[in-house]
Amino acid sequence: MAVKKRMKDFTLMEKIYLPSIVAGLGITLQNMFKPKYTMEYPEVKFMPSGHYRGRPVLVQEEDGGERCVACGLCSRVCPALAIDIQAAETEKEKERYPERFEINMLRCIFCGLCEEVCPEEAIVMSKEYEIAFTNRQDAIYGKDKLLTPIADLQERIEFLRGNK
Repeated sequence: MAVKKRMKDFTLMEKIYLPSIVAGLGITLQNMFKPKYTMEYPEVKFMPSGHYRGRPVLVQEEDGGERCVACGLCSRVCPALAIDIQAAETEKEKERYPERFEINMLRCIFCGLCEEVCPEEAIVMSKEYEIAFTNRQDAIYGKDKLLTPIADLQERIEFLRGNK
């Protein structure tokens, strides 16, 4: 006597499951042949646009001076308390300058509030995104690491003024 094998009917859950598997595989097949968005970092560098918020920097004028008048607004508005300024008096037309200007990059959250509040456009967010440290002291950027020539920041300054 031969044993008859009978196909079992699919349950409701199995009937719903199979079409969704086929749909998922269809999406996978479609995307397999589209261009990839992944970059081969560090061989291929990311080129950020003008509105990218990278590492905050201080603007250095063409004559070597700095724009900052040590008003302290950036320090007060920083939600992470990453900016520390110590003002000093000067004999020039502007009354004060930052004797010490430090940004703790371990605390900075790159929100850009310091850039927005600055009345002199002295602090802007650069396009630099490669920030690595070997110890915690290297993460505290003083004026020597923060001052950047205005020519390097022209695109960002134009963006802030609304010209681009």
